[in-house]
Parts: sequence; C-alpha cells; structure tokens
Amino acid sequence: MRGTTHRILILIVALFALQLGSLVAPAYACGCGAMIPGGGSRIGVDRETSAVRWDARTGTERIVMRFTVRGDAEQAAWVMPVPHRADVALGDPALFDALDRMTWPEHRERTYFWPRAGDWPFSSGDTDGAGAAPPTAKAPDVGVVGRERLGPFDVARLTATDPTALGDWLHRNGFELPDRLSAELRPYVQQKWEYVAVRLAPEKSGEPLRGALDPLRITFRNDSPVYPMRLSRLAKTPQALDLYILSDHRMEPRDAIGGDRPTVTFAGAIDRPEGPVAELAGRERVFFTAVEQYFPRPALIDGDHRLTRAAEDTPYRRVYEEYRLMTVGDGIPVWLLTVLGALLAVGAIATGLVAVARVRRAKSGVRSAA
Repeated sequence: MRGTTHRILILIVALFALQLGSLVAPAYACGCGAMIPGGGSRIGVDRETSAVRWDARTGTERIVMRFTVRGDAEQAAWVMPVPHRADVALGDPALFDALDRMTWPEHRERTYFWPRAGDWPFSSGDTDGAGAAPPTAKAPDVGVVGRERLGPFDVARLTATDPTALGDWLHRNGFELPDRLSAELRPYVQQKWEYVAVRLAPEKSGEPLRGALDPLRITFRNDSPVYPMRLSRLAKTPQALDLYILSDHRMEPRDAIGGDRPTVTFAGAIDRPEGPVAELAGRERVFFTAVEQYFPRPALIDGDHRLTRAAEDTPYRRVYEEYRLMTVGDGIPVWLLTVLGALLAVGAIATGLVAVARVRRAKSGVRSAA
C-alpha cells in the first residue's frame, strides 16, 4: 500500500512539473518569422492569414498580414525578412472579411427521395434532415532605416551584414527572439535582404494578446513575388497558412517548401474591386487566388514561397452541396405520400377486383338456378 501511494505521489509531481514546463517554455509560432512572448509567458499562432498584391507592371509587392493568437502573453515579437526596402503601415481589418466572403463555396441544394439516417422514421423528429455540411542603439553591421509606433506595434526597419549583430541589436532593443534566429537569418544576410522587426503590445497594459491581431501592411519592390516562410522552421507547433494572392493572372506557390501540398480554394477574376479590396489592389480588374497550406512539421520548411503564374487563368470555386429530403406543403415527405398513394391505389384495385368477382359469382349463381 505504501509503495502504491509513493508511486502515485511521484506521478502527480511529474505531471505538475510537465504542466509548469509548458507554462514557461516559449512557443515559436509564426508563418513569416519567429514569434516569441515576453516574460516567460506563452503565445501561439493558430492561423496566419495574408494577402499578397503583386503588380508586375511596377514590380511592387504588398503584403497584408494578420495573426490569430492564443495564450497569456502581454508582449511578443517577430521578424520578417524582405528582399528590398519596405514601407510599413497598418492594414484594414475589413480586407480579410471581404476576401473571405469571396471564397465562400457555392451552395447547391440537392434533394433525395427515400429517407436516410436522421430522417423520419429513422429519427425521433428532432432534425430537419439537412446535411452537415509582430534611445535607438546601433550595433555594428546593423543599420536602422526607421522605427515607428503603429497602433499596438513597435516596428523597426533594419539592414544587416552580420546575422549575429542583427540578433544582438534585436535583443538589446527589446525584441526578444530565439537564440537560433541568427543562424536562420544567415541566408537572408547573404542575399542582402532587409528586415522588418515587430514588437506587439496591447495599448492597455495587463491585456493578453489574444484573438485576431490588427493587420500590418508591408510594401516593397521586387523582381518577382515571394512570401517569406523560411523562419517558420523555428515554430514548435504545426502551422496553418491562408494566403490570398491578387495579381493580373492566377498565381500559385511554386512548391510545398516542406509542408503539405498547397491547395487552391478559390480562383477567379474580380472585375470591379470595391472597398478594402480596391484599396489594396486598385479598381481595375484583378485575378484573385486563395491558397491554404498546412505545415505539420515546421522544421522541414526549406525556403520561401515563390509565387508563379499558373498555366491558365482557370476559375475555381468549391461547391457545398446540401442534401434534403424531398417534401411538399408543410414538410410532408414526398416518399410518404407516394407510398400512401400506392397503398390506396392497390387497395382500390383490390376492392374493385373483389367486387368484380362477386358480380361474376352472382351471375353464375343465377344461371345455375335457372
């Protein structure tokens, strides 16, 4: 008995230590970089949604990014590499609502004749039969292009010729990022990219970062469209990416870069952009492509998303089919009326046959009596 009690106590202590470790361990979760909370708290990015506007005529790329986060962190930071000098501003939160509405599946209603599971008489009648359908110090080899406050964001735009110096500058200036970041930044330093470092903090102290954060809009020149993803290798949890691409033609990621195969969920032309979509893409005709991708093992990410033009501007929309039992009037199943009608017809025929038989027997009896 004493041995059993001892083992139970050991198990409880082990579980407590495991839970305590999960509370203080940092969570790296950001599709565009490494998002790290401050003060030993926790943060995770449940979903990253980004819109890329590529203008091939001017060689201008604009990325609007929004993160949906969870945890108890009041501050967090991330860094995004960009191929050329970038301008940073707040984005319009309504943009993603508008783009999301455009990608809604087409609804088609299908009917079926015979009852299925969930329909009467195979249910209790509780259902309707519908189908479920992230004073300035300057470190060596680091240049500060600009630093500004944008809503809840402290944004620093940087150049660097040494990834270690860049990591040191970020650390000294309050951008708490993982120790492994310097190694992951080396390919970008070698390519002479620049950096947008973002520190997030709510405008009211004591409020954790939670839910959908305000979007950021990053604009830069480029030879071809790219969506930076390499720093996602630092993530400790699986990542989900929603990528909206607006350009003159249908655009798609060139390869999977270590995740599941990207899936196109919508493709189609917007003839007259309006509202926040027009603010991003202009009011001329633009082709809109929506892509989803899942990264179950972020450590396998081996590059950035290079966006290329598809062979054809083929439109695509998902279809949501809702199946309902055929009914008439106040919801009376057609099959029931059909069966009842058939039974009545059979009954009428049977009654008629019986009556005919009786008449024949009666006539036969009369003849016999005669």
